[in-house]
Amino acid sequence: MSMQLNETHDPSLTSWVASANDAGSDFPIQNLPFGAFRRAGSAEAFRGGVAIGDQVLDLAALGAAATAFTDEARDALSLANRDSLNGLMAAGPAAWSALRLALSRLLRSGAEQLPQALVPQSNAEFTVPARIGDYTDFYTSIHHATTVGRLFRPDEPLLPNYKWVPIGYHGRASSIGVSGQSFPRPKGQTRPANGAAEPHFGPCRRLDYELEVGVFIGTGNADGDSIPVAEAEAHVFGLCLLNDWSARDLQAWEYQPLGPFLAKNFATTISPWIVTTEALAPYRAAWTRDAADPQPLPYLDYPALRDSGAFDIELEVLLRTAAMRDQNVPAAPLSRSNFRDGYWSVAQMVAHHTVNGCGLRPGDLLGSGTMSGPEPESAGSLLELSGGGKTSIMLPNGEQRTFLEDGDTVVLRGRAVRPGLPRIGFGEAAGTVLPAR
Repeated sequence: MSMQLNETHDPSLTSWVASANDAGSDFPIQNLPFGAFRRAGSAEAFRGGVAIGDQVLDLAALGAAATAFTDEARDALSLANRDSLNGLMAAGPAAWSALRLALSRLLRSGAEQLPQALVPQSNAEFTVPARIGDYTDFYTSIHHATTVGRLFRPDEPLLPNYKWVPIGYHGRASSIGVSGQSFPRPKGQTRPANGAAEPHFGPCRRLDYELEVGVFIGTGNADGDSIPVAEAEAHVFGLCLLNDWSARDLQAWEYQPLGPFLAKNFATTISPWIVTTEALAPYRAAWTRDAADPQPLPYLDYPALRDSGAFDIELEVLLRTAAMRDQNVPAAPLSRSNFRDGYWSVAQMVAHHTVNGCGLRPGDLLGSGTMSGPEPESAGSLLELSGGGKTSIMLPNGEQRTFLEDGDTVVLRGRAVRPGLPRIGFGEAAGTVLPAR
């Protein structure tokens, strides 16, 4: 795990893209996250882009400006110009860093301005930035696991394996969409409320969101090999926001004995931008574990874990109902939490995933699981906020929610903020629930 800072992290850097110098921007020159885009409404091929202020730097439009790049940066640029970022992800940390440095120098104040290479984000259409071969969702918030466990297993809310092993399940890559995704309310079987023997089939009645962080794999590992935990973050390209939509009533009926299935595979929404781990280097945080809890087994422990194994990323959930849109009322905040509160780290997720020889590939996606904090108001799902549907949540316009209704839009936001440093944002992951088909 590299903790080295370099000139790209200099907080005094500014850009000739004026909007990047706004203190409220998610995308200052110190960020430079990657995505895949094209001009909205066009038939252009999707291609790599980098967020800078309220613009997208079109990597395919750099032309002669790229001749000043190092060979390694030019090679990385050619990989980023494709319709997905898998090739760039596979190139490894040295290539990612070389391209990031070249783009930082290209965009700094005083460099030659390239307005022809900019596309306003408001005029851009985004797609999932990588071909995701596999998706695994973890369960790394002990606060979420304990609260949800208490709803269903009051006598044993936290199963005994939780503090020993990073729990996860295999998700469905084909239903992952980028921010702006809309999807029909899922249908399936649910347990009858009246105790009848035959389950009910129909649209989900307890639809929920899950506030998560996504982890995009860069370089993978050969089948049969393991990634040592101390080297795991060198295999991580970057992080995004992730909403693992959940049908709680379907989940309650189907998850025993093999875990989630139809309750989870209908939609997952991610933010369009992947913030590189290099950009997040100044925002590392201590990873903590209660001394009374089991400490990680040796294959999940490494020297830098306790000092800097976590990322200090503020997370937020907002809700905008159809009525709020009609009334021109902005989205209402529901909760806030922080990624640093995870019980298991990014490196531990990667190491555990591969310890049995499972091969990860460039573009594979890991989800953190619902990131709930220690306080009730920092819960990352409606299941927790509503106490399993027992307590309604009052919205500013007078509407109430226990679970999501048709027309509801859930917005996730994330940012890394520290005094004296620029704000490194993730943009938004927004998704809307449509009526069941």
